[in-house]
Amino acid sequence: MTTLHLAGDPAADALLARDPFSLLTGMLLDQQVPMEKAFSGPAVIAERMGADHLDPAAVAAYDPEAFAEIFSRTPAVHRFPGSMAGRVQKLAAYVAEHYANDAANLWSDAATGAELLKRLKALPGFGEQKAKIMVALLGKQIGVRPDGWREAAGDYGAEGATRSVADVVDADTLLQVRATKREIKRAAKA
Repeated sequence: MTTLHLAGDPAADALLARDPFSLLTGMLLDQQVPMEKAFSGPAVIAERMGADHLDPAAVAAYDPEAFAEIFSRTPAVHRFPGSMAGRVQKLAAYVAEHYANDAANLWSDAATGAELLKRLKALPGFGEQKAKIMVALLGKQIGVRPDGWREAAGDYGAEGATRSVADVVDADTLLQVRATKREIKRAAKA
C-alpha cells in the first residue's frame, strides 16, 4: 500500500492512497489554499457525506446546494467553497461518465505519458500545469509510469526535484518544496 504525506493527517492521507478519486479531488482543490488543506479536503467531504470514500457518481448526483453546504460548513473545505464544490461535482460527473466511475481508469491503461497528460488535461478544472503535476505525482508516488511519463510531467517529473506536491514525501520535503516555490516567485518578480 502506498503511503502519502500530502494532507498532514494520517487518516486523510490514507484515504488519498486508497481512493483514486479522492487523490484527484485533492489535486483539483490544490489552488489558493495550503497543500495540506487541499489534500485534507476529500476526507472532510467524505466524512460530511457519511461515506468512507468519494464515489464519483454519488458526488455528481448530490444536490448541488447541499454539496455547496458541505463545502461551506466550518471549517470550510476550501477558501472558495461554492465554486470549488461545483468544480468537484463536474469532475465527478466526468469521471463517472468517461471512466466507468473509477478515477484509476484514467491512468491504469494509459500507454504513454503523453496520453496520460492528455487525459488529465481533458478533466474539468485541470489545466496544463495541474495535469503535469498530477502526472509527476502518479509517477513518483503511486507507481504509474507509462513510457515517457517524466517528459510528459515536464520539470515536475525530474528526479530529485522539489517543485510540487509530487515531491512531498515527509515534513522535510514539504519545506524544500515551499522554499523552491518562494524562490521561483522571487525570481519571477525580479
